[in-house]
Amino acid sequence: MTLMTNILYGTIFAILLGNVLTFKNLDKEFGPDFPSEFTTLAEQNLLRAMDIMDNAVEAHFKGEGMAMSRYYNPITELSSSELGSVWMYTAAIEAVNSILHSLETFKAHGNASLYNNYFEKYTALLERLTDNADFYLGTFELTSYTQTKEWTIYGVHRANTKGFAKVNGIENVYDDQMWLIIVFIEAYKATGNNDYLAKAEYLTEYVLDGWDNTIDSNGVERGGIPWGPGYVTKHACSNGPMISPLVWLYKLYRNQADEITNKFIDPEDRQTRRSEPLKKSEYYLDFAKKIYVWQKKSLMRNDGVYDDMMGGCMPGSPEIETIDNINYRKGISCHDRIGPAISYNSGTMLSGAAELYKVTKDRVYIEDARKLSDASFQYFSILDKTIPGHYTFDISGFRNWFNGVLMRGYVDIYPEYTSVDNYLDSFQKNLDYGYEKFYCNGFLPTDLLNGWSNNIEDNNTEGMFSFAYATQYAVLASHELKK
Repeated sequence: MTLMTNILYGTIFAILLGNVLTFKNLDKEFGPDFPSEFTTLAEQNLLRAMDIMDNAVEAHFKGEGMAMSRYYNPITELSSSELGSVWMYTAAIEAVNSILHSLETFKAHGNASLYNNYFEKYTALLERLTDNADFYLGTFELTSYTQTKEWTIYGVHRANTKGFAKVNGIENVYDDQMWLIIVFIEAYKATGNNDYLAKAEYLTEYVLDGWDNTIDSNGVERGGIPWGPGYVTKHACSNGPMISPLVWLYKLYRNQADEITNKFIDPEDRQTRRSEPLKKSEYYLDFAKKIYVWQKKSLMRNDGVYDDMMGGCMPGSPEIETIDNINYRKGISCHDRIGPAISYNSGTMLSGAAELYKVTKDRVYIEDARKLSDASFQYFSILDKTIPGHYTFDISGFRNWFNGVLMRGYVDIYPEYTSVDNYLDSFQKNLDYGYEKFYCNGFLPTDLLNGWSNNIEDNNTEGMFSFAYATQYAVLASHELKK
């Protein structure tokens, strides 16, 4: 079957069902029995999210271990042998969480039927995904700025056996752990399962162990979290994503007496490692504020968006220093702000500012978020470039997923800055355009506005992009109800 025949086939069905495209294999394991008519935009968004999710799960995950094929071509119906990284895998969990939260929102707004029909199904899928994420787990010993400790965390690449992934050095990065922290807390909020919260807090301890709390010659804490324990560059992506989940943890513990050990360096002699008990709520909120301040100071550009990282570090690999016969990681003094500006780095700061404002009521966070909202949309979108009346976003590299993080930042700040609804509408229109013009065998193209390539072999879709589309639709469904 040719590419044009596939597209024509989908278009015919779109006309027959009033511009709502048919759903393939409705009786498959993850295929919901969708109604033929949608009554609201919110309902349409959620049902499309579930449709995209179900097709992507069937195409990208194989076997009991849920090994994730990175690519799938919906025209040839072939999956790639290349497996997705843990970050790509996390995108699937993120999509399931978004659907679960949307179902809960529908129930809270008086539509319990969708919740009753689908919540249990997606909860079961969530359990399967999180359980099989253990194929990315591994154990190693790390010397950090304050201690040497053995950790069991997630590596970049999947192992053949649970718990035996490579995680030494550059085989794990802090931002991957952050996205896992986010999805585990979201899973906890959706299900109430304490196992998810325990995983999130353990990984939070690991990530914050990577905070550079060494003190420079001016008596100032250097701050910032490097990309990973095997790197010295400090990235926006290894700092910004941590702000929101730290605020969520603060909210969970703010009325409780639970304590945690805070490790720090004596400000007087600038080298002695010390520790003290702190209330978890205080610890988590203080760190959220510190990370926000560090990223704003270190990586905000003159045009109001965020650069990629602090580089120019010498030497270019981690060093160890010995103090009182104990080894510690040496502090990093990066001095160059390096681009490019990438949409998700602004998105995580938007979400972080929104969350910090909710709990502190400090107006600086709202003012920051309003400026960043406008600056980011102006920077990352172009009106009428591809389709009249539509905004075009850069989709090179992994930017389809990155742009979804920016979209969620707009959703998070919406109650305090309703102008972002215009920005959110651009995402809604692009998703709908791609769904209604180019839906093919259950999938949307990488380029929502230009569609599929005439070369059939060039139509491989990234699994994480399909999950990003599902997440966006589910988040927009909740947004439509709440606003």
